[in-house]
Amino acid sequence: MTLLFAAAGCTEDDKAEPKAAAPKVSTTAPAGKASDPPSTLTPEQKAAIAENAGLPPDPDKATWARYITELKAIDPDIVHAKEEKAVSRGKSQCQSVKSWPTDRSKLIGLVEQRFSSPNHPSGFGPTKSAAILDAVRKHICPTY
Repeated sequence: MTLLFAAAGCTEDDKAEPKAAAPKVSTTAPAGKASDPPSTLTPEQKAAIAENAGLPPDPDKATWARYITELKAIDPDIVHAKEEKAVSRGKSQCQSVKSWPTDRSKLIGLVEQRFSSPNHPSGFGPTKSAAILDAVRKHICPTY
């Protein structure tokens, strides 16, 4: 037996006293469980981080309603009964607006990629995408 330990680079002492194992960390616990450390960021700090990343805050109820109404006027399929998704896509588009505020052609192309539906998997075309971009800028990130 000593020969096996020697060949493996171990000694008899290693066999007698195993070393303490490192503490196990669960990788299967879902986020938000009690085992997660609490966030140390204030709501104001989180908002500032989101703003610096180009994400505007969620619109208030009235602005939300006007945005959805305008998108439906362009084409009802833009919203396709998923208002939260339409707002989320608008907020994501704001990141692009913040990055390229004067490159309208690029922004329209990004709208075509970002705004799609089951009936329009490749987007809504340049004319409707331009109108979507205008609605996003008007309602979701007017200061960008």
